[in-house]
Amino acid sequence: MLGEYFRLALIVALGALLIAAAITDLRARIISNRLNLTVALLAPLWWLACGLEPWPDMAVQLLGGALVFILFTALFAIGVMGGGDVKLLGALALWFPWQAMLSLIVLMALLGGAVTLATVLHHRLAKRPGQPEIPYGVAISAAALWVLGEHYLNHFA
Repeated sequence: MLGEYFRLALIVALGALLIAAAITDLRARIISNRLNLTVALLAPLWWLACGLEPWPDMAVQLLGGALVFILFTALFAIGVMGGGDVKLLGALALWFPWQAMLSLIVLMALLGGAVTLATVLHHRLAKRPGQPEIPYGVAISAAALWVLGEHYLNHFA
């Protein structure tokens, strides 16, 4: 029973961090390193709360986090994503099994398109000069919250 409460507390903490990431990215176009580090450092507690074994379960989570980070670092290198977005995705990959992470990435891409359209429209209507900065952390956070809710809170699925 205590384990269930601890898992729920970790889910609530992750949810709060995701909401904070979305808000700060929307307001200032930044996701802090401290927030991303907190998400990453809570993941091992999540693994323990879920009963993951060091080998191969935790190793697979670390590998998944590294692969997601490397993949999205390449997108950062070509100027498609911000650094905070990349770090947040890498940290989130430590939390989710690869199947859930794949769902998160697909949903993030769809939501990212909507966020991009809304941002560009707002930028043009406000007649601001230059290119708009897309708060992609909003799409990442929304997708992660969706997957978190579906995977861990929806007991009817």
